[in-house]
Amino acid sequence: MPTTAGEIVIFDSTTWITLAVILVLLLLSAFFSGSETALTAASRGKLRAQADRKNRGAERALALTEDSERLIGAILLGNNLVNILATSLATSLFTSLFGDSGVVIATGIMTVLVLVFAEVMPKTYAITNAELAATRVAMPVSIVVRLLAPVVSTVRLVVRLMLRIFGVRTDPNAHVLAHEEIAGAIALHHSEGGVEKDDRDRLLGALDLKNRVVEEIMLHRSNIEMIDADAPPAEILSQCLSSSFTRIPVYRGEPENVVGVVHAKDLLRAVNSLVRDAEGGLQGIEKFNVMGVAMAPYFIPDTTTLDEQMREFLRRRTHFALVVDEYGSLRGLITLEDILEEIVGEIADEHDVEEAEVDRQTDGTVIVEGSMTIRDLNRACEWSLPDDEANTVAGLVIHEARMIPAKGQVFVFHGFRFEVLERERNRITKLRLRRLDG
Repeated sequence: MPTTAGEIVIFDSTTWITLAVILVLLLLSAFFSGSETALTAASRGKLRAQADRKNRGAERALALTEDSERLIGAILLGNNLVNILATSLATSLFTSLFGDSGVVIATGIMTVLVLVFAEVMPKTYAITNAELAATRVAMPVSIVVRLLAPVVSTVRLVVRLMLRIFGVRTDPNAHVLAHEEIAGAIALHHSEGGVEKDDRDRLLGALDLKNRVVEEIMLHRSNIEMIDADAPPAEILSQCLSSSFTRIPVYRGEPENVVGVVHAKDLLRAVNSLVRDAEGGLQGIEKFNVMGVAMAPYFIPDTTTLDEQMREFLRRRTHFALVVDEYGSLRGLITLEDILEEIVGEIADEHDVEEAEVDRQTDGTVIVEGSMTIRDLNRACEWSLPDDEANTVAGLVIHEARMIPAKGQVFVFHGFRFEVLERERNRITKLRLRRLDG
C-alpha cells in the first residue's frame, strides 16, 4: 500500500527483488549502449590486423560489422526492451511506495541512472577503447543478434516498406568505397595536424592513381626529343650524348611515324664495338644503322589509368611508353618516373635542369608555367582549382575564356585572378595567379 505522510517506508522481499531486477536491467542497458558504440567506432583496419593474428574476438567483431543494419537493429531492440522494462518496474515500485508522486520520483531517478550509468559512462569507455571493447563484447552480442534475428528481420521489412511509401529507397549493401574512406581519413588527420602535408600528398597520390589517366601527366608530343632515323650516324651519336634522356624515340619521315626507341646504353655499346683508327677515330661509323640497336616502340592508349600502366610497366620490365589517341596518332610519352612523381613528388637527377614549379611573389601572387598541371599547382599551393575540364593551368584558362587569350589579358573565375604574362603562337606559356579572398 502507498505510504502516507510521516510513515516510514519498509522494503519487503518483493521490493528488494524488484530493485535487483532493475539493477540488472540497467547493467544490460549499459552493455548494449557500450557495445553499439564499440562496434561502430572500432577501426575495421585494426580489427583486421588483430584477426590476422588469430584474435577470435576481432574475427567475431568483423563478422558482426559486415551487416551493420542487422547489428544495430538487434542492439537497439535489446536496449529499448531493457530500458522500457526497467522504467516500468521502477514506476510500479515507486508508485506502490509513494503513491501518485512515485511516478515523478521514478522518472527522475531512472533518467539520472539511465543517462549516467547506462548511456554516457559505457559509451565514453567504449569510444576511448573501441577495438578492445569490440573484441570483448563480440561473443555475447553475436548471441543476441542470433536470438533476435527473426524480430529484427521483421522490423527491417516494416521500416523499408514504410520508407518506400514515402519514396525513399534503401540499399543495405551501400557503403563508402574503401579508397574514399581512406582519403577522407587522411584529409581529416591532415586538417587536425596529425599528418604532414608531404605525407598527405604521397598517400593521396597513391590512392588517386586509379582515377587518373596517362593523358593527364604525359609529356606532350610538341616537347618530345626525337631522333631522325635517316640522319647521319655522327649526328645521331652527338644528339644522344648531349641529351639528358636515356631513352629517345626514333622516327622516319615525320615525327608521327615512330619506328623505334633508342636506349643510350645500347647505342654506346654499339659505337664502342667499332674499330678505332690510328688517330683515335671510329672506323665504319658512317655505316652505323641506328635501327640496329633500337627497340620496338611500346604504344598505349591515352585513356589508360596510371595504376594500370604502372602495373604494366612492372610486368613488361620497361619504363617508357608512347601515348596514342583513338585514331592512332601520337599524343605524347610517359615513363614510370612520371607515375612515381605523382606519388612522391618531383624526382630530379644530376642531369635535370632545376626549375621552380611555383614562383611565389612578395605581393602574394604566384607565377607558373602554362604547362603546369592543375593538380601539381593545387598540391603546391593548397588550392582546389577544378581539373575536370583541363589538365594544365593554360588549358583551364582557355576552357573558361572560350578563346586563346592575348598577352596581358586578365580573367577571374573559381575565386582566382588569372593574368596572361607570356604567349607563344597559340600557347599560353606563363601566367600570374592570385587568390581572391572573398
